Amino acid sequence: MHCPQFVTIAIAGTLAFLSITSTSDAQAHTKGREVAPLTPALKPGDYVWHPEVSPAGPVVVLVGLPDQLLYVYRNGVRIGRSTVSTGKPGKGTPTGVFTVLQKKVRHESSIYKGAQMPHMQRLTWTGIAMHAGNLPGYPASAGCVRLPVDFAAKLYLVTTIGTTVIIADNNSAPKETVKPGLLFSSNTGTAARGFKWTPEKAPKGPVSIIISGADRAAYVYRNGIEIGRTPVSGVERLSGSYVYTALESLDSSGRREWISIASSGRRVPNLQDLANRVSVSRDFDDDIRALITPGTTLVITDLPVSTGTHSAPGFKILTD
Repeated sequence: MHCPQFVTIAIAGTLAFLSITSTSDAQAHTKGREVAPLTPALKPGDYVWHPEVSPAGPVVVLVGLPDQLLYVYRNGVRIGRSTVSTGKPGKGTPTGVFTVLQKKVRHESSIYKGAQMPHMQRLTWTGIAMHAGNLPGYPASAGCVRLPVDFAAKLYLVTTIGTTVIIADNNSAPKETVKPGLLFSSNTGTAARGFKWTPEKAPKGPVSIIISGADRAAYVYRNGIEIGRTPVSGVERLSGSYVYTALESLDSSGRREWISIASSGRRVPNLQDLANRVSVSRDFDDDIRALITPGTTLVITDLPVSTGTHSAPGFKILTD
């Protein structure tokens, strides 16, 4: 099977296999119960679903491991929230930024015979996926993100191959509006050596941008495929990894607003200071700003974007 390029950030450690329920346990899949939008505390299997509040646009899915909740944003607006069950101790769900690689309404695990995984959405080729399953109220899978049966079917209908899925090890409800868009409207220079721009490789699909302090470079992925990269100066002192998503709203100066949704690191970057010292190719700056729409994902990290980081410890970025 051909494995398409995709970008993901993952915690080091052994990648877990698909979460399972045996054939005889298929009835144990949690059907789910839709509740009111402002319900303060969701019980296992509860979910909220209102896609009509944002009928169209790019979708971003966010999973918070500590609170065992999943959020769905379309065009920068939250349209859904659900309880989940993620990896149990010893088989934890990897954190990071993933893209949906494969979708199947009916799927049986190739690792565990008879394990049914309805509305499966694959996140890695090594066995991590979102799918319907049993939600006991705590992490219980072998690494996958289990969803209520009803919610899994609804989520399946709004995602596509290439949809961004963020799995975070902090509480997942976004709380802070930020301005990483400043990074793409500050210091620009002449065209730099190493600048590459090939949007024809992926003419459409969700866009992810990575700024790597280790590589001193910026990368652009669309539909999980790299379509651009350029050298970047002024990012050498980055510390940690931070994920943002673009919102539909604009600020008073006409710049798109963003929200901070995941992080790994103690020193959150001051985006205004970073914008003042970052320098990128003028051509790249123009190209990248034209691609930023609601739902665009931005990762700022001190780690390299390299397959060589597969065996490195800690929060890391992988490309396949």
